[in-house]
Amino acid sequence: MSSTPHGTRKLLGIRRQFHELNLRWRVFLSQLPLALTVLLALPMVWFVSPWLFTDPHFRTGLILLAALTAAAAAVPWHRLPPLLYWSIPLLDFVAIGYLYDSGRAAVLGLSLLAVFPVFWLAWSEIAPKTAAILSFFGTTLILWAPILGSPNLTAASLAATLLIPFIMVAVSVTTSVVSLGSGRQQRQLRSAESRVSASLAESRLRTVLLDAVLDAVDVGVLALAADGRELVRNARQEGYRQLVLPPAGAPCRGEGDYLLFAPDGRTPLTAEERPGFRALRGEAFSGCLIWAGVGERQRTLSVSARPMRDDEGGLTGSVLAFADVTELVSALRVKDEFVASVSHELRTPLTSIIGYMDLALEEAEDISLQGPIPAALQVSLRNAERLLALVSDLLSTASGAVAIDPAPMDLAQVVSDSLEAARPRAEAAQVRLVNESAGHLPLQADPGRLGQVLDNLLSNAIKYTPQGGTVWVRAGTNRDGVLVEVEDTGMGMSATEQSEVFTRFFRTAGVRRKAIPGVGLGLVISKSIVEAHGGRISFSSEPDVGTTFRVWLPAAPGAAPAETAMGAETSR
Repeated sequence: MSSTPHGTRKLLGIRRQFHELNLRWRVFLSQLPLALTVLLALPMVWFVSPWLFTDPHFRTGLILLAALTAAAAAVPWHRLPPLLYWSIPLLDFVAIGYLYDSGRAAVLGLSLLAVFPVFWLAWSEIAPKTAAILSFFGTTLILWAPILGSPNLTAASLAATLLIPFIMVAVSVTTSVVSLGSGRQQRQLRSAESRVSASLAESRLRTVLLDAVLDAVDVGVLALAADGRELVRNARQEGYRQLVLPPAGAPCRGEGDYLLFAPDGRTPLTAEERPGFRALRGEAFSGCLIWAGVGERQRTLSVSARPMRDDEGGLTGSVLAFADVTELVSALRVKDEFVASVSHELRTPLTSIIGYMDLALEEAEDISLQGPIPAALQVSLRNAERLLALVSDLLSTASGAVAIDPAPMDLAQVVSDSLEAARPRAEAAQVRLVNESAGHLPLQADPGRLGQVLDNLLSNAIKYTPQGGTVWVRAGTNRDGVLVEVEDTGMGMSATEQSEVFTRFFRTAGVRRKAIPGVGLGLVISKSIVEAHGGRISFSSEPDVGTTFRVWLPAAPGAAPAETAMGAETSR
């Protein structure tokens, strides 16, 4: 059974769909239309033919119909064998037969009550052919029972009543077809409803999970639609938002009024500089530092953003992540101040020590002093100068400023001098040095500082190249300046290590394992020197293959860097 009149369910206050009810309710509701129809017809019968209520057959039909209706409501049909509930509509034919037998002359149309069990059998959707056959014979039994015992029984009188059974068969078939289609539709709807419910449940679970994850992470997360609407904001981001809101009473029309500042903590960021505006322009960025809030509550935030795009590449929004790096920035500032202070304090006594050692060596030379003392003074002076150079490097990296004194120079000569200075170390390490530079490279630059860059690059190349390896130095001109390459066959670096090459005090894991000396400042200082000349430094590396550093310098200080083909032409 798949349907029942909506009015019957509404009359009984049943809000659920028919197919959602249990079997007992469905059987009762299927029986109820016949019982109600007969009940409503009884006053009319009483008015027209009151004597019918004294007829035994009529009373038997009423009693049987009442008993069947009560059984439909009381019997737990779901616990009984399938199709046993069909006994109700089949016995309905018997009850209608009793009513028709006694009242057919007084009340017209009693045989049409058979349409109710016919409908019931048909819309049960279980056995449409059997339902049609039972409908035919049940209706025929109702019509033939009164005339089978008549002395005037003829074949013609029997045939005259067959029209109604055939009509009932047609009703049964039509109802079965409609019910089957409706049932199939309802099953599809139930299946779709089940899938939708499962999807909604999963969506709710994912929403709860996403909210829990977003609130658990120690990062503020903000998702914006393309029109600037906030789609998602976690608890951490809400805290940051409260931090940047203007003071109480001041208007706040959006991010443009938020208390966001540049690195000095006082200069407000312009609209173009604010992370939200940049994100809504489709920018992707990482590690953008901003200062949020004012006074003691001010925090330093590192902001990253990634755009969201549809299948056609159109911007649909952006996701921003805000990380509080106040303590980290403060620690870095304290570290830089400490390094600068210690370096400055060490520089003065070291300079004095070196000066007095120079005087001692001059005195020893004047008096032709023999023995181990002059050699010891030379070693002490050399180590003091190395220590002073290290202190100067620390001071330079802490201040972030590198002073240069450009002058006309020949870069080829600087390369040659650096190679000669590095040759003893290369020979001791059994590393071959190869100079593939041009013979003359005029340049406007600081020769001392560029010599320092080349010394650092050559020192690293020799230190990190195993015995039997080779280091190549190449220098050549292009239309905009010169390009110097230092290539080795050393241990190389992994992709993760390459990202930290120009970080102060960074040393690779392989270098630390092999206890190769160094403090991790040479490349940082070299980068500062190259950039102070208006140039750039880059590199490529592969583990266990080698590393190539490239230094591009403009022909004159301040010239814009340009791409050059030399790197491709000279790479091995």
